Amino acid sequence: MKQKLLVASILGALNLAQAHAATLGSDKLTISGFGTLAAAKSNTEDARFTRGNQREGTAGTSTFGLDSNLGLQATYTLSDKLSATTQILSRKTTGDSFTTELAWAFVKYKVSDEVSVRVGRVVVPAFLISDYQNVGYANTMMRPPVEMYGQNIIENLDGADINWQHSFGDTNVTAQAVVGIARGKSFVAADHSEPRFQAPAGGFALSAEHGPVTLRFAHVQGKLKATDVKAINSLTNTLTSIGFGQLADDISISEGKRMAFTSVGLLADWNNIVVQAEYGMRRAKEPVYLSESNAWYTMAGYRFGKVLPYYAHAKYDGKGAAITVPAALARIPALNAGVKNLLAGGSQSSDLVGVRWDFAKSAALKVQVDRVKPGAKNGYLIDVTPAGVGKKVTVVAAGVDFVF
Repeated sequence: MKQKLLVASILGALNLAQAHAATLGSDKLTISGFGTLAAAKSNTEDARFTRGNQREGTAGTSTFGLDSNLGLQATYTLSDKLSATTQILSRKTTGDSFTTELAWAFVKYKVSDEVSVRVGRVVVPAFLISDYQNVGYANTMMRPPVEMYGQNIIENLDGADINWQHSFGDTNVTAQAVVGIARGKSFVAADHSEPRFQAPAGGFALSAEHGPVTLRFAHVQGKLKATDVKAINSLTNTLTSIGFGQLADDISISEGKRMAFTSVGLLADWNNIVVQAEYGMRRAKEPVYLSESNAWYTMAGYRFGKVLPYYAHAKYDGKGAAITVPAALARIPALNAGVKNLLAGGSQSSDLVGVRWDFAKSAALKVQVDRVKPGAKNGYLIDVTPAGVGKKVTVVAAGVDFVF
């Protein structure tokens, strides 16, 4: 029933957009949208494969929830310098059903031909494709590699950004700075809870485009705070009660802890050769239970007319939390083991092959097969049974991306 409702909503949105275009009769309002209708299935029930910060994913059953989404965007131009944009996005994230969220909502003021300011809900420019990571049609792969994009689940914030663009000969340079407060929910696999978080954050991104090649560097920092992470709160309360208050403070995020994320990426589309690569690292600026990590992926493909086969390899390496466990905790073996397991880093690598076929204007069919190899702590796989520990998982997905 949920899948039928999603299909109905997509068709309804298409009809709605056409109706607006026909009846509003104003060149000041622009309505557009994007979506993906895709099915996926893994080869095992002993582990669950998900996108970053997602609950359902797939565990041996067919699902439309892994990759399907629908986005609608409206922009109203008030003057040559002033406009307002809103984007809503429906997808499955931390919950069991499709939910709709306000992804963008900002007023843009064009200071000059090179400088603009946006105030409201704006994108956090943490990744190579942050501006369009949810627009399947704009991406070669079915989904951004979770090894890379699972490191930072914050996609937008309420605040402001400033953008500067300038051409140096044949090279176009874009700089963006952003500041505000990010708010949302995170999915905790240990107890399937959805604690809310907030993070005063700021960052910048710098990109350079020369012909078919784009290079991008980004850095963001935020003070992550979540007061209702039940498993962590239970552990820190226990530690405090038996005299390990400092360790409890180090682990906790109830008072906010500073984290940083840095990435560098490359896009190239030259003579039918398509390349995309990205490297990112998460670091803690204060002691916290969250693991520091490095991750990267490389994708390469070759376009044959409207058909583009591609291959990618991705790797995630969790370094563990930057916390020293007191030697005295060894006197309580079970608690000591639990703390050390929490603070240890995970790892995972994936190989994927796929093909994209642009069979119609503004629509593309994709088929992709991922082979996931979990390492320490089962990587990004969740709900892993004893029989599934260390076993590779194969995920097959097919779907249609479209824009309108």
